[in-house]
Amino acid sequence: MNNELTLPDYRQQTPEVAARFARLLERPIALEVRGLSKNFETPRGVITALDDVSFSVHKRELLSVIGPSGCGKSTLVRILAGLETPTAGELRVYGEPVSGPGSDRGMVFQGYTLFPWRTVKENVMFGPRMAGQSDFTAASEAREWIELVGLSKFENAYPHQLSGGMKQRVAIARALANQPRVLFMDEPFGALDAQTRSQMQSYLLEIWKNVDITIVFITHDLDEAVFLSDRILVLDANPGRVREVVEVPVPRPRDLGQLFLPSFMGVRKHIDHLIHPPGKAQKEAPVLRLAVSDPDVV
Repeated sequence: MNNELTLPDYRQQTPEVAARFARLLERPIALEVRGLSKNFETPRGVITALDDVSFSVHKRELLSVIGPSGCGKSTLVRILAGLETPTAGELRVYGEPVSGPGSDRGMVFQGYTLFPWRTVKENVMFGPRMAGQSDFTAASEAREWIELVGLSKFENAYPHQLSGGMKQRVAIARALANQPRVLFMDEPFGALDAQTRSQMQSYLLEIWKNVDITIVFITHDLDEAVFLSDRILVLDANPGRVREVVEVPVPRPRDLGQLFLPSFMGVRKHIDHLIHPPGKAQKEAPVLRLAVSDPDVV
């Protein structure tokens, strides 16, 4: 007897969700990637990390990138941010070709990358000051971004005085203070505990709602990808290629209670099958026996 829960087809959308996607796809293309490839020279020869990757992200869209280990997610986002050079292909931001880092793109890493000798306010001020703003203007704008991420009471605190979630909120505020048009986030919540991670996901959606920003979010967490995203770019591994771009049929605004909706579970199951195809042989982990078998221990 098959007791597996029957879930709706991930392509089924309510009229409200379908209308939202129609509006989204009418917006200007904020980020366009065409034929992107990346090879690495190694002692064993050339390794292709990414192969002919193409996709587009629309203005104010939140697109997640997910895939199995070795699919090139972090390599992709580093190329998009200008921190790596592609072997082939092109990248355009609002139609303009770009190469190398630029103020039109921001980056948030998994590590907080804050200056430990600077306060919260000074960390957020850093980019605007480097861009030529006066200390007064940079400080005024920094306070606005700090308030947006809910840390006004901590503007004079140092990173070592903050929790992990608070540090990551400072990192987000610092990236946004440069007013990029596209924000890249490379597994920014991966080092946080489960409760803090859930809080940060909700914080991010609230920030995104109030800022004119397009987000490309790298993650290995299926629930996180579905909860946050408009669409999800699924990559194959070895080499990294686009498997599918999936539209998330879960209505907005989102809350954690939607993790149990059939639409949420249906699209999650589909993406899980793309990453881990059913029937694919899985290597069993080796078992190292350190004690004599006990029939009462399972």
